[in-house]
Order: sequence, then structure tokens, then C-alpha cells
Amino acid sequence: MTSALKLLTMQDTYPKALNGREEEIISDDELLDVYSKTVTGAAEKISPSVVNIDVTKKVEVQDRRGRSYPWEHTGSGSGFIFTPDGFILTNSHVVHHARKLNITLTDGNQYEGDLIGDDPETDLAVIRISAPNLKSVELGNSNNLKVGQLVIAVGNPYGFQCTVTSGVVSALGRTLRANSGRLIDNVIQTDAALNPGNSGGPLVNSSGKVIGVNTAAILPAQGICFAIGINTTKFIAAQLIKDGKVTRSFIGIAGQNVPIHRRIVRYYQLPIETTIMIMSIEEKSAAEKAGLLKGDLLIEFNGHYIKGIDDLHKQLTGEIVGVKVPVTVIRHTEKLTLDITPMESLQSK
Repeated sequence: MTSALKLLTMQDTYPKALNGREEEIISDDELLDVYSKTVTGAAEKISPSVVNIDVTKKVEVQDRRGRSYPWEHTGSGSGFIFTPDGFILTNSHVVHHARKLNITLTDGNQYEGDLIGDDPETDLAVIRISAPNLKSVELGNSNNLKVGQLVIAVGNPYGFQCTVTSGVVSALGRTLRANSGRLIDNVIQTDAALNPGNSGGPLVNSSGKVIGVNTAAILPAQGICFAIGINTTKFIAAQLIKDGKVTRSFIGIAGQNVPIHRRIVRYYQLPIETTIMIMSIEEKSAAEKAGLLKGDLLIEFNGHYIKGIDDLHKQLTGEIVGVKVPVTVIRHTEKLTLDITPMESLQSK
């Protein structure tokens, strides 16, 4: 046998000889079988905890003459049971302003749900049902995710219950703008297919642990879908269960992002080149009481430099409601530091 023929023969045998060692070759069929077993195992573990949420909302609509009248709007979404006593996680946009919630389990049993609280700023909500023998999910750690990692999404797109799709983590640390205008940080991007009705369903890893809450897909793009990391979800869910809301602070300004003049940046040795210009101030607000004026450049808040509106939103947390904190502005060319006491945001009440 020639050396070339001998080499080809060796490549087709199991195990394979390489550098004096034997290494097992895994065929494509075997790899696919391992992948299939991983996906089916995770799906079997998570599916009993996934629920379908039918929502009835009462909204005001206008006719062609501009007259308003009430109208019942129905929709649906997904959710998952995360405690044995019936707490369910879903998206805020699924249940916000809901008049009635009907929850269907995988065994077909239906229960009326109670809205515990929702947070439009992170698009998360918690509802609860009273039912026996509920199976809850196991929550993972979204900080341990890696790009390229296998993930599985489960939900009820277009009413098709417990639909399973799989893909990979396409990117980490994305930001997604909520309907309220705030940015949601540390969002997971995945190519696991999401469709209307998937919202609120779980995104799980290969072990079947929930690492995200499916929230959005970019249409008409294919394979660009997003999930809110479970670590963010744990924090928000705990506050919703405790208080029924997430408290954030409010100072009462409207502003826009603007560049800072280069002379001012150099003179004050600022580490930022853009900030917020205050365009208006609400009467009797924290900003008015602090002495802020229209036209001020708000460059620092509570010890943090502010590059723009999104940076300010990150600092307006519930911990500083009623607490006096420093705010630094550039007024004309003068740098001023004032004290401001943020109020509770109206959206939190």
C-alpha cells in the first residue's frame, strides 16, 4: 500500500492516529445528534413553566370626526413561572394597562392572572396566578454568557403554544430603547427566531436555565432579536413583588444633547465633549428649586459626568429621591455647582 493510500485509509477509521496518539473523530451526524439532544433537553425542562397570556385592554380610540369612545383591545404574549407560588415574568408591553389577564398553562388549564406590577422603563412585568403543582424555572446568570453560546427561546408566537427556536448569543451589552424613551442596558442579542407572541418568554442556556426574557425583534431584519438579561430581571422583579413598582427620581427638566465648545472643554479640563442643554424647566420642580436655568449645560450630576440624556437617566435612580445631591452646570462661561433634591418620578407612582 502506498503512503498516500495508507494516509487516506487512516483518515476514514476510528479512532484516528495523530502524532503517536489516538484521538476520537466525531462525525457530523454525531455532532448534530448532540446538538439535538441539548436543545430537546433544555426545551423539555423549560416548557412546563412557559405560559400563554391573553390580555384584554380598554383603550380610547377616535373616529374620523375626532370623537373618542372606549374600545376593547385583545392581544397575547408569553411568560414563565419563576416561583412555585405562581409568580410569572413577562414583558410590560404585553400587560400594561390590562383590564383582564387569562393565563393558560401547558396542560391546558386556565387561570385568571393578577398584575403585581410592571416597569415600562425595562419592559418587565410580574403577574401572579393561584394554581396547584406549578413548576418553576431555574434562573441562571447572564453575566456568564459568551458570544457564540447556544441559546433556546420558548414562547407562543401567533398563538402556537410552546414553540421552540434555537440560535446563539450574537452580541452582549447591547442597549435597547424602551417605549418610555429610556435605554435598557446589558441587553442580549440573539439570532434565535422571535415573532409576535414570543414577547415575555424565556431565553435559556443549554442547561435549561433562564438567562433572559425575550422582548423584541427588529423587523424586517432576520436574526436580530433581543432579550433582557436575567440579572437585570431579578433586580426589577424583586422590586415589583415588594412595592408593585420601580421607584426612580425626577428633576423636572427637558433638554437636548449638544456639543460643548472646545474652549470650555479645555479651560475646565472636562473629560466630556457633549452634554445636555436645558431647554425648559417645570414649575415647582426640583430643578427650579435648585436654581437651574434654561440654557444651562448640565455637565455633572451626583459626581458623574453627563455626556447626554441617557447618562442622566442612569443616575436618576430611586435611591436619591429626597436626597440632596450636587449638580454642576456651565452658565454662559461660568462653572456652577448647585444642590438639587430629586423628586419621585410620576411614572413610579
